[in-house]
Amino acid sequence: MVFPIITHHGATQGVTGSCHQLHLDAQCSVLIDCGLFQGVEASTQPYPVIDFPVERLKALVVTHVHLDHVGRIPDLLAAGYRGPILCSVPSAKLLPVVLEDAMKVSGRWSPDAIERCLRLLSVATTPLAFDEWHDIADVSLSSCRVRLQRAGHLLGSAYVEFDIQGPQLESDCRVVFSGDLGAGSSALLRQSHSPERADILVLESTYGDRLHAGSSTRRRRLEQVIERALVDRGTVLIPAFSIGRTQELLFELEGILHDKALLMPDTGAGQVASSTQLIDWPQLPVILDSPLAGRLTQIYRDLGLYWNEDARQRLAQGRCPFSFRQLISIDSHQQHQQVVNYLGSTGRPAIVIAGNGMCTSGRVVNYLKAMLGDSRHEVVFTGYQARGTPGAVIQASEGAEGFVMVDLDGEMREIKAKVTTVGGYSAHADQAGLVEFVAGIPRWAGRILLVYGGASAKQALAVALRPRGAERGVLARIEVPDGRSPDGVPGT
Repeated sequence: MVFPIITHHGATQGVTGSCHQLHLDAQCSVLIDCGLFQGVEASTQPYPVIDFPVERLKALVVTHVHLDHVGRIPDLLAAGYRGPILCSVPSAKLLPVVLEDAMKVSGRWSPDAIERCLRLLSVATTPLAFDEWHDIADVSLSSCRVRLQRAGHLLGSAYVEFDIQGPQLESDCRVVFSGDLGAGSSALLRQSHSPERADILVLESTYGDRLHAGSSTRRRRLEQVIERALVDRGTVLIPAFSIGRTQELLFELEGILHDKALLMPDTGAGQVASSTQLIDWPQLPVILDSPLAGRLTQIYRDLGLYWNEDARQRLAQGRCPFSFRQLISIDSHQQHQQVVNYLGSTGRPAIVIAGNGMCTSGRVVNYLKAMLGDSRHEVVFTGYQARGTPGAVIQASEGAEGFVMVDLDGEMREIKAKVTTVGGYSAHADQAGLVEFVAGIPRWAGRILLVYGGASAKQALAVALRPRGAERGVLARIEVPDGRSPDGVPGT
C-alpha cells in the first residue's frame, strides 16, 4: 500500500461535515477538521457521528471554527480521542465559545457533559503560529510537519500543509488541505496566498460553478439601503450568523457612521436640508442582539493583531469597529423583548443585527414578527438563504407585488416591510478565486481532490482547472472522492 492515503468522513456529498483523515502509514494518521453535517445533509447521512477508530489518530488539525468544520469535536472527545487539537491562535480563542453554545443548543448534552468537554478541550488545544512548521509528535515516520497558512475565510482560518518524509515514500510529499478559502474581499481579514508547493491538494469547491458580484460596491449599496429605511423612520433589520458575517457588518457600519458624522452639513438659516440630511447619524443606534455574537465580537476585538493592515489602521486612529459609541449589545431576553417592542411601536430609526442568519429561529424571528407588517421597516439580507427557510421566503418577496406571507413559528405573517439583498459579502472564494489559488502554486499539484460542493460545482471547477494546468504543461489528476473509500475515485 502506497502512503499517504486520505479517507473522507464528510464534505464529499455536499458542503458540510468536513472531516478528512490523512494516513501517514499503517499505524498513524492525522484528522483534518471534525465538522457537523447541517441542513438537508444532516438527515441523509447513513453512518454514525464518529464511526472510525480514534486510537491511531496522532493529531486533529482545525482549519477554522465554523460548526461544519468543528461541530463533531465533542463526539470525537466522547469517543476517546485525547491527542492534541492543533489550530491557529484566533481559532483557539474562538473554539470553546462556539462549541459550548452549539452543545447547549443541540439538547444532546447534559451540563456535566458540556463541562467535561470544555475541560478536555482546554487541555488538548494547541495554538500554532501561522507560517511556521511544527513537528507532529509520536509518528513512526522519519518526519511529519504541519504548517498553517492564512485562508482569509474567517478570523483564524487556515489552509493546512503537511510535509511528510519516510521510508515508505519514494520522495518527500507535500499534502495541502484548503479548508474554506476566502473571497479576498474582506474588510477585516488578510488575504490568502497560494502555497509554494502541493503534491496532493484537497480543494474546496463550494462555489466552483459561479462567480461573485458586487464586492467592490457593497458598502455603498448597504449605505443606500440604510438611508432609504431611515428616511422612512424605520428599522433596518439584518439577519446574520454570529461569527464572521456579524463582525464584517459591524466593521462596515462603523465606517459608514464615522464618515457620515464627518460629512454632516451645518444647515444654516434659510437652507433646506435634504431628507438624508435629516437623519441624525451620530445618534443612530446599532443594536447587536445576539449574546453569542457579542461574546465572539469581543474576542475579535482582542485579536486586532490578526486583522489586515487597513483594519489595524483604524485602531491606530483611535477607532474600534467593535466597540464604537453607537453600538449597543443586548444580552438578556428581557432586554431583547423591550427593544423589539420599542422599535416595533415607535418611529425611532435604528439598525439591528440579530441571529440567526436564515431566520429559522433565534431572536431575529421576534423582530420579524413585530416588523414585517410595517412598510417603514426594511429587512436586509447579506448572505445565502437555504431553500425552505423563512429567510428564503422573505428574500424571494423582494420586488414582489401583492399579498406575500411567511410562516414564522407556525403563524402566517404578511410581508409589507421592504426587502433587499446586498451581495458581495460571501466569505467563500468563487470559481475564479479557486482557480487562481491553484494556478498560483509554483509547483503544480499532481493530484487535486475536490470536496465541499455539489456535483455541478465540482464538475465546473474541474473543467475550469484543466486549461490552467495545460498552460503549465501539467496534466493534473483531478478526483472527486465518493464518500468513504480511501483517496476517492478515478480522476475526471
